[in-house]
Amino acid sequence: MIPKLYGICGPTASGKTELAIRLCERLGGEIISADSMQVYRGMDILSAKPDAGELKRAKHHVIDFVPPDENYNASRFRQDAMAAIQTVNEKHALPILCGGTGLYIDALTKGIRMAEEADQELRERLKGIAAQPDGKYRLHRMLKEVDPASAAKYPINDTRRVIRSLEIFYATGKPRGEHEQEDAQSECTFDAVLFALKWDRETLYRRIDRRVDDMVARGLISEVKALLNAPEAVRETAAQAIGFKEIKQALEGEISMDEAIDLTKTHSRHLAKRQETWFKRDRRVTWLETDGTNFDALTQSIADIISEAIAR
Repeated sequence: MIPKLYGICGPTASGKTELAIRLCERLGGEIISADSMQVYRGMDILSAKPDAGELKRAKHHVIDFVPPDENYNASRFRQDAMAAIQTVNEKHALPILCGGTGLYIDALTKGIRMAEEADQELRERLKGIAAQPDGKYRLHRMLKEVDPASAAKYPINDTRRVIRSLEIFYATGKPRGEHEQEDAQSECTFDAVLFALKWDRETLYRRIDRRVDDMVARGLISEVKALLNAPEAVRETAAQAIGFKEIKQALEGEISMDEAIDLTKTHSRHLAKRQETWFKRDRRVTWLETDGTNFDALTQSIADIISEAIAR
């Protein structure tokens, strides 16, 4: 029998951490974070990492252990999360998955093989081609020769996915679509039971804007300065954290700081929309409507569902 794994997912600023912590307090659980940015050290504000009070209320795993000069991916997350779940189980506690990185949740629960470590030398070579004046056109032609279906799916300007498709082909000899079909048929690691908080869109966007303002008040700009002044450069994966590139542009004089903050809000709202789209496609997710006043009732409802399932 495939073991069940319960989790809280959904868009940024929706209250996932608070709901997951309440569940842990109610059920004797510990949180397995599924957030691609919270793994990095020195990015507490950028990644909205749980604060000292939240960490005291519930133990968190798979956060704050990777230096920002290292790239981290879904394959490494799967290994780290599996180890954390085993540790929690050995303590006879309940692991509660919590995060908004859908790829990481799928890599853990579905065993996605495409999440395997990329060949860094190959990736750097392909990125070198992309940096040339006609590089993105050359890459797309290369992809069209070996994987026409992916070339038709990903436009010339989508350099990241074009490179990833080439990596998959050169590493395995198979086109990306074939791997996706195999992944869809792969055996699940966990029977995931997921819950997500559904907010009115405008209310969620206001929450996102307030969060960014709070991040700035708590020292976001100083945190980005510290990362930029560190001896080791922030690698490409950590640099994807929303707020890093925007504040960096302001510090380098490309835009004003007010523009950087506005862009951080805009890009955070775009992220929330992408996350909603991802999780709405996942049939394992039960959406729970909230306006922020019913967290006690939602916690009790989810706790009852989990307790009944465990008792069977």
